[in-house]
Amino acid sequence: MKDDEILKRISELVDEEHSLRERLVAGELTSEEEHNRISSLEEQLDRCWDLLRQRRARRDVGEDPDFASPRPVDEVENYMQ
Repeated sequence: MKDDEILKRISELVDEEHSLRERLVAGELTSEEEHNRISSLEEQLDRCWDLLRQRRARRDVGEDPDFASPRPVDEVENYMQ
């Protein structure tokens, strides 16, 4: 994925997150359904941001950003903030 594709995917995930919150308020889904989907979205967002950071870091040191690859959820989710 190129940077613009990653950013587009991030935007789509954020839009879906907002939609889920609106649907919860409107009573169209349960809080459990919303929570489960939000958890999945957050994992996907974390992976996208991680991939984008990898690409930018490679570019900053003169390496090819196309060699960056998505890391597994369990690896990304266990990073120290």
